[in-house]
Amino acid sequence: MRTKTLKKNKINVVTLGCSKNVYDSEVLMGQLKASGKDVVHEEEGNVVVINTCGFINNAKEESVNTILEYVQKKEEGEVDKVFVTGCLSERYKPDLQKEIPNVDQYFGTTELPGLLKVLGADYRHELIGERLTTTPKNYAYLKIAEGCDRPCSFCAIPLMRGKHKSTPIEDLVIEAEKLAANGVKELILIAQDLTYYGLDLYKKRNLAELLEALVKVDGIEWIRLHYAFPTGFPMDVLEVMKREPKICNYLDIPLQHISDSILKSMKRGTTKEKTTKLIKDFRTLVPEMTIRTTLIVGYPGETEADFQLLKDWIKAMRFERLGCFTYSHEENTGAYALEDDVPEDIKMDRANEIMEIQSQISWELNQEKIGQTFKVVIDRKEGNYFVGRTEFDSPDVDNEVLIDASSTYLKTGEFTTVKITEAEDFDLYGDVVA
Repeated sequence: MRTKTLKKNKINVVTLGCSKNVYDSEVLMGQLKASGKDVVHEEEGNVVVINTCGFINNAKEESVNTILEYVQKKEEGEVDKVFVTGCLSERYKPDLQKEIPNVDQYFGTTELPGLLKVLGADYRHELIGERLTTTPKNYAYLKIAEGCDRPCSFCAIPLMRGKHKSTPIEDLVIEAEKLAANGVKELILIAQDLTYYGLDLYKKRNLAELLEALVKVDGIEWIRLHYAFPTGFPMDVLEVMKREPKICNYLDIPLQHISDSILKSMKRGTTKEKTTKLIKDFRTLVPEMTIRTTLIVGYPGETEADFQLLKDWIKAMRFERLGCFTYSHEENTGAYALEDDVPEDIKMDRANEIMEIQSQISWELNQEKIGQTFKVVIDRKEGNYFVGRTEFDSPDVDNEVLIDASSTYLKTGEFTTVKITEAEDFDLYGDVVA
């Protein structure tokens, strides 16, 4: 017996996890819309598709809880059908089918045509770049490759996403043109490994050539690079970054650790010496560059000495942006055979200590910005402030620029010039320069 009546066959897509999942949900929604379906993102609908994350324990827990929440709604008659897709479903389908049988059907990461079919839609190959974007109108993610060929021992992504597969340059240009036509001004390039781009298609690392093609797209003002890998980094990318004003002086390059013994166990293919040289080369070639990195603490066998080395190195390198995760012991990964021997409370203490060090570095670097002017894009209005970002900041993870809304009117998605008047650990305050 239905207790509520919702509009029939409105499909609600719920997205969990990373920007690559956001992209996949947008592609799914674009396909559904092209088949004439009524589709919404994280609003009410009587058919629910949950795009899950299965990367680390916290993400898996959130995904399972979300599935259980919608299954409960189905049992109470609030929704008619629940479908599950994405990484968790790819990795644990048999277990999920057994533990949560009330889901109508589970789909893996490569089963989009099958998912569309049960939703009464057809998969259309010709819909290159036809996405329903869920991000603010001024920026969008552009996924340039799927999967990963790297052997990192802590990472389950190849289990869920398969081998590295680059998208051809011409397809990405078409997609960028369509996004620009819809008002997108900033492209955030994403992949498990940007630096591997093109090896499968063009038999060489081709990220620089892709960037050369994308900067020609009218309407795009910023192009940002996310998730580069340190080993085999194509240095010609930096030449394009230096030459082309559209390419943000920004690079997200997860380094994970710096102790040689930990890097070796992680199968990162690099050393402390090589990594330090790479970062110094970046800063020599593009002095304006902001580098974002992420680290893992509490990896099996990480000693106090390893952790001290990491702390000292962070203090020496002074990364502009840095995030830190605690190690998650994931089955079927290389590191799963090792003993997860660092207690959870120590992992958390270490992560907090890293972030305290970074907070101080960020505060000091931000103080240097007071009195300087920057080009800022306005993402949203929040309370009494317009909230924007410089080219050195990615949405959701980096610093923001706050501008008093009582004295200035700004349009979301527009660029403006801002003089910084005040700075905190992670936020800047400024005035619009007329």
